[in-house]
Amino acid sequence: MQLYDTARRAVVPFEPAAGPGGTVTIYTCGITPYDAAHLGHAATYLAYDVLQRRLRDLGYKTMLVRNVTDVDDDILRKARELGVHYLDLAAEEVARFSADMGALGLLPAASEPRATSAIPDILGFIGMVLANGHAYQASGAVYFDVSSWPSFGSVSHYDRARMLELARERGGNPDDPNKDDPLDFVLWQPSAPDEPAWDSLWGRGRPGWHIECSALVVRELGVTIDLHGGGSDLIFPHHECESAQSQAATGQPFVRHWAHTGMVCYEGTKMSKSLGNLVFVRDLLEQWEPAALRLAVLGNHYRSDWSWEPSLLDEAADRLVRWRRAPDRGGPAFAVAAVREALDDDLATPGAIGAIDAAAAKGAGLEDLGRAAALLGVVL
Repeated sequence: MQLYDTARRAVVPFEPAAGPGGTVTIYTCGITPYDAAHLGHAATYLAYDVLQRRLRDLGYKTMLVRNVTDVDDDILRKARELGVHYLDLAAEEVARFSADMGALGLLPAASEPRATSAIPDILGFIGMVLANGHAYQASGAVYFDVSSWPSFGSVSHYDRARMLELARERGGNPDDPNKDDPLDFVLWQPSAPDEPAWDSLWGRGRPGWHIECSALVVRELGVTIDLHGGGSDLIFPHHECESAQSQAATGQPFVRHWAHTGMVCYEGTKMSKSLGNLVFVRDLLEQWEPAALRLAVLGNHYRSDWSWEPSLLDEAADRLVRWRRAPDRGGPAFAVAAVREALDDDLATPGAIGAIDAAAAKGAGLEDLGRAAALLGVVL
């Protein structure tokens, strides 16, 4: 299998530590549970779902962990706006997310740990980073010292100006006067009076965003994992910072393969909660069967930015009808092999769908079409 690696900036062989029959360890950044699951979530998690299906088809076991960021600036701000406890908000949204992803037919995650479950792990992790000389304390906070990590930037390959721009845009707070360098990032921070707080050696407070995932990866999957995924908007600062602090703490490689999904746009603008232009999975599933929604999403390559159009669902529904009603004329049973070949080529789901189209047109039997579609998680 060939997959694009963000850090290596190339399509390269995906080589898990374990051979066929062994377990592939995968971590994907999960939701911050303060709103319903939207198409951007669906596109990301469907990509890793298809990846798991193909890996299992190849004879591997898979262990995918998808975290829940139930304490960070976004969820605390939303809970404050709604006048509810942040954990009550998280519980409600996690339940909705799980129902939506289950309806889409995603393979269940091996584990969905919450950040708040890992506070002792996070404290220990921060202690290791400090002990290894890669962090410092200031005004009750602990910051990672990027000057101590020469390979900072090796995941994103962004220059300093771009990093500062994205840090400012994505909650990195480069203007924090307590930092030695604007790109230094917080590992532990004092809590506001109405925010949750835990005791630590550095004062009562709460964890930074990035350290939560590092602690959960190591706790759930081990020091070095096969693949780490998420949307491309997480490459910087989240995954860059996660990689640096993890290796600074453990002294070991963190991730063998970085895989990121493209952004989903709507009417030419990136779909996001802040812009209020989200298309929610639940709303779509009230009108369309899950197989149609899967095909509408998987018709776009996982690494590409693409624009959602309602017509994609019409096309997907028509395709399902063609597949299900394709006459069996004893045509060649090549669909499964062609889909496997497409998925091994950087998870080329559009090519896989095209292969099933071609097999249906040539009169392949429903058994062949059904086995091929199952690799995409589509039931005929």
